[in-house]
Amino acid sequence: MKFHVKTLAITCGVLWALTLFFMTLWVVVMGDGQNTLLTSFSSFYIGYDISYKGAMIGLVYGFIDGLICGAVFGWFYNLVLDKCSRW
Repeated sequence: MKFHVKTLAITCGVLWALTLFFMTLWVVVMGDGQNTLLTSFSSFYIGYDISYKGAMIGLVYGFIDGLICGAVFGWFYNLVLDKCSRW
């Protein structure tokens, strides 16, 4: 069964965007501003930090990042599936 690449890309984009958004808000509300995982994202995502503004920036970057990764994964999966089905 092949993946529909656009659908997978959008799904991954929304999932990663919401995950990053809610993780950031969780850390802001709980007061642990030194979360190592989330602070490491600031080296990938320019302008991202652990704040309400950072949560919004992470939402945008997360969608773009998830969209690209989902599209590449779906395309590569379909490519391998086509190659293997010929055997």
